[in-house]
Amino acid sequence: MTNLHYTEVPTNEEVSKGNTKKTSWKPFLRQLFISSGIWTPYFSVGLCLGTPTVFVPQYRRAANSTDAVSVEMASWLSSVFGYASIPAAIFLTCLTSYIGRKKTFILVSLTMCVVSIGYYLSETPTHLLITEIVQGIPHAGSMTVSIIAMVEYTSPKYRGFMLTMKTANVFWAIWAANAIGTFTHWRYICVVIFINAAYSLTSFFWPESPTWLASQGRIEECRKAHRWLKGCDEDSERELERLIEYQIEDRKNKLMRRRNFKSLMEIVVDKPFYMPVILSALMMMVHQLSGKQVCILYALDILKKITKSESTAYTGMLILDGITVLCMYIGSFASKVMKRRTLLFGFGSISVFFLFLISLYLYLAHLCVISENSYITISLLAGFSIAIALGPLILSTSLYGELVSTKYKRESVIIVSLVFAILQATLLKVSPHIFKWFDMHGMFLFYGLSVSICLMILYKYLPETKDKTLQEIEKYFER
Repeated sequence: MTNLHYTEVPTNEEVSKGNTKKTSWKPFLRQLFISSGIWTPYFSVGLCLGTPTVFVPQYRRAANSTDAVSVEMASWLSSVFGYASIPAAIFLTCLTSYIGRKKTFILVSLTMCVVSIGYYLSETPTHLLITEIVQGIPHAGSMTVSIIAMVEYTSPKYRGFMLTMKTANVFWAIWAANAIGTFTHWRYICVVIFINAAYSLTSFFWPESPTWLASQGRIEECRKAHRWLKGCDEDSERELERLIEYQIEDRKNKLMRRRNFKSLMEIVVDKPFYMPVILSALMMMVHQLSGKQVCILYALDILKKITKSESTAYTGMLILDGITVLCMYIGSFASKVMKRRTLLFGFGSISVFFLFLISLYLYLAHLCVISENSYITISLLAGFSIAIALGPLILSTSLYGELVSTKYKRESVIIVSLVFAILQATLLKVSPHIFKWFDMHGMFLFYGLSVSICLMILYKYLPETKDKTLQEIEKYFER
C-alpha cells in the first residue's frame, strides 16, 4: 500500500507567530504615508501664520502708506484663525466619535482646498481676513482629529518621531512663506498652499482607525486595519489584543452608566482625566509662552526695532527661521533615541537661560550701560531658537496626544484644544501692544518667567512616554 505523507497546515495564530521572525518595512511605510497626510493641516497652519508677515509690508509698500493696513488689522490677520478654530475644534472632536477619524479628516482636507482658493482670490486685507477665518477649520483639525489619528494610526516605536515631525512642518511652512514673500510677490505662496491641500486628499485611501472600529464593536475590521497598519509581529499582536480588550470593557461600562450630571462630575474628579488635561495644558503654555511663535510672526517688527535696519531684519528673519526648522527636524530624529523628558527639560532649561540673557542684554542696552550690537542680538536669538526647537517646541504639542485618556479622549481633546486656541489667538492679538508697553526686554523677561514656572510643574508630574502603548500610559495615571 502506498504511504501517504501529510503536510501540516498552520493556523492563523501560528502564522502570526511565524511573522514575528520577519522584519518588514511595510508597516513603517504605511504609517509614514498616513502620517504625511496628517501633517498637511500643520503645514497649512504654518503658511497661514507666515503669510501676514510678508503680506502686510508688501501691501503697505504698494499703497505707499502704513495706514493701508492698520496695526489693529495686522494683529487680526495674525490671530483671527485661532478664534475661528474654537467652535470648529468642538465640532470636529465630536464628529470623530460619530463618523470616525478618516471621514472627519477628509472634511478638513476639503476645507483646505477651499482655503487655497480663498488665498488665490484675496486682494485686500479684508479678503485675506475672511480666508483666515475659514482657515480656522484646518487649524482646529490640527489640534483635534490630526492628533487623535496620529496617535491611533502609529506604533509606539514610531509615534514619537511622527508626532514631533508635525510641529516641525508648521515652522517649515512659516519659513517657506517668509522666504517666498521676501524674494517674490506674496501671492506665489498660493502655489504651495494648493499643492499641500491636494496632497491632503490622500486621506481617501486610508483605512479607518483601529481604535475607532473597536469602539464601535467592529472587531474584525479593527483586526484587519490594525494588521495592515502595524503588521503581525508579536508586539503589534499584543497591542491589538490589549486595544480590543480595553474597548470591549469600555463599551460595557458605557452601556451600564448614564451620562448625567453626576457622571460628569465623576469624570472631572477622575485622576486619569484631570491629570493628563492639566499636564497637556501646561505643555501648550510652554509652546505659546516661550514666545517663539510670536517672535516668528512679528519677526520683521521685532528685528527692525532691535537692529534699526530693514535689510538686516529680513536677513535675520530668514536665518532664525532656517535655524529653527533645521533644529526641529534634528529634534524629531533625536526623539527616536532620546527620552521625552530629557529633550523637554534639558533643552527647555537652556532656552529659559537664553530668554533671561536676551532680556538682560536688551535692558542694559536700553539703559545705555552697553552699546547694542545687532549681530550679538541675532546670535542670542539664534541660540534661543536652537534650544527651544530641539525640545520644547516639538514635544509640547505632541505629548498631549499620548497623555490624554482613551476613555475620556473626546472631553480631553476639546479642553486642551480650546486652551491652545484661546492662548495662541490672544497672544498673537495683543503682542503688538505688549511690545509697546513692556518693550523688548520686558517681553523676553515675561516669556522666561512663564516657561520656567510651567517647566518646574511639569518636571514633577510628567511621566516618560517613550515606546509605551496608550494603555500603559493610561495605567500610570490610575495609580
